Order: sequence, then C-alpha cells, then structure tokens
Amino acid sequence: MATDRPAVTISAIAAAAGVSAPTVSRVLNGRGDVAPTTRERVEALLREHGYRRRGAPARQSVGLVDLVFNDLDSPWAVELIRGVEDAAHAAGSGTVVSAVHREARSARLWLDNVRSRASDGVILVTTDLDPALQDELRELGLPRVVVDPAGVPALDAPTIGATNWAGGLSATEHLIRLGHRRIGFVAGRPELWCSRARLDGYRAGLETAGLTFDPELVMPGEFDYESGFRGGERLFALPDPPSAVFAASDQMALGVYEALRRRGLRVPDDVSVVGFDDLPEARWSSPPLTTVRQPMAEMGRLAVRTLHRLVRGEEVDSPRVELATELVIRDSTAPRGR
Repeated sequence: MATDRPAVTISAIAAAAGVSAPTVSRVLNGRGDVAPTTRERVEALLREHGYRRRGAPARQSVGLVDLVFNDLDSPWAVELIRGVEDAAHAAGSGTVVSAVHREARSARLWLDNVRSRASDGVILVTTDLDPALQDELRELGLPRVVVDPAGVPALDAPTIGATNWAGGLSATEHLIRLGHRRIGFVAGRPELWCSRARLDGYRAGLETAGLTFDPELVMPGEFDYESGFRGGERLFALPDPPSAVFAASDQMALGVYEALRRRGLRVPDDVSVVGFDDLPEARWSSPPLTTVRQPMAEMGRLAVRTLHRLVRGEEVDSPRVELATELVIRDSTAPRGR
C-alpha cells in the first residue's frame, strides 16, 4: 500500500543545496538577488523533492495578510491599520491583526497561528522577534515586509519608514524661526531608529542655527502621554526652562500640555509646543497642535502593495523606502515672548 512521502522543508532543501534557508525563500519568491547557478541548483532540488508551498496554485492573488504589532494601544497603530485595510480591501484581501506584546510566548502563539491559517504574507510592525522565531518565519517561506523597523531588520525583507530626521529638523527650524533659542526635547525610546533620527534632526537644527546643543534640555520618553507629562514637569522645573518644546510624538506633546497647565503656563503664549505624527487628537487638542505629519496610513498602504508584489514574484523598487514627513503648523506655536 502506498504511503505519503513526508513533506520536505525549506531547511532540508537549503542543506541539500549548500545554501541558507533565506536563499531558498528568495528563489521561491522569484527574487532577483540570487546567482543563476544557485537558483538552478535550488530549483532542481525543489522539483526533485516535489516541494510545494501552501497556496502555490493561487499565488497570483493574495487571500490573507497577517499584520503584527508589538502593541495595539497606540493611535499610531490605528492609523497604520487603516492604511493596510484600505489597500487590502481594494485588492480583495483579508487582514488578520495581532499583537505579540514583546513576549516570546505571545510571539510563539502568533507564529503557530500564521502557520495554521496559511497566510499569503506578513507585514511586521516589530523587529523584536526572538532569533529562533525569525528563523521559523523564514522557513515558512512567506513574503515579508517590515514597517518602521526598530533597527536593521534581520528578516531579509523590504522596509518602509518615514523621513524622521528631516521631520525633526523641520520642527526645530520652525521654532527657531519664531525666535526660540532655548528649545526642550522629549525623546522617544532610545533603542528605536525613529527616536534617534528625530533627536538627530533636532540637534542638527540647533547646530545649523549656531545654537549649542544642551543635554539638560533633552528628556527621556516612551512615546506615551505619561512620559511626555514627566518630561514636561522636569523641563519646567529647571532654573532656566525652555521657551519651546519639541516632543517626539503627539501623545508626549499632549503630556507636555498638561505639565504646562498644572504650572499655570499657557500654550503658545508662554511656551510653544510641537509634536510628531499628526494623530487625529492633534487637531482636536486645545490649542490645535503644530506637528510633523508622518504618513502612517500611506505607509500601511505601501506595505500591502509591496507585499502583493512579493507574493506575485515581482521585484520591489527599493529594499528600503522612506516616505516624506511634513510640518503642519497650527495654533500651539507662536513667536517667542508673544
């Protein structure tokens, strides 16, 4: 009686071909960055072993996309989901949204679910996956796109971000044009690329204007309201407080608002404030917040379009894309001493 031949894995093909599992994945995804001789060797082994990817016959269309975050408790995530849903719906795809909460157990459960539901591709808004889980994700052979990477992605995937350095520069230059010379900064998490880039843009704006960078005016933050409030409290407890504050996120900027309110200071009459992101609450705050618009919904839409190209075996235009940020001037900034 005939028995089913055991399923061959990408790792087994890679070992037989003498290449890495990511290289086999690139061959399966039709990527162009594989040497012709290597591609021929891998394809021959795939045929020899009868390897078939789940859903291979229907690869010209994307049925299901997995979107995974570290956390879903930020309006930033909501804006990104909106963009992903828009593009996925237009293409007739479904979307599964998950959060791994920076926990190995949660990430393991997510990966098991991805395997069981046969997703066509994955959009990661996290690069914190354990190396072993990253290896397993590669072995699944699914196309992957990383949005706003924390650092250099280890997943051999295209990345989509925003021009954070330019945004930090434009926010700082705006305050300098208004006559502010002592400008506080509430930073984001230091391990993130976007945090470091916004701080570097702030510093470049000061130095270009001939102003001295003062570490005393830089407060740590976590991109949330509470850390913005704490940063504002510390800035305005200084013997020589700033006349303006640039916060690396809108939520932190609104925390600065509250710190100022509790001290009886008014925005922008006493202190100008700039945020970063342009979340909906930036327009609804009192006064409406001047901020740097980060095109989060468009980042989500582009992530889906890029993933669709990978699924169809097409090459992407660039392995790293940064969409332009834009300074949006509202009522929270004014000339110094108004």
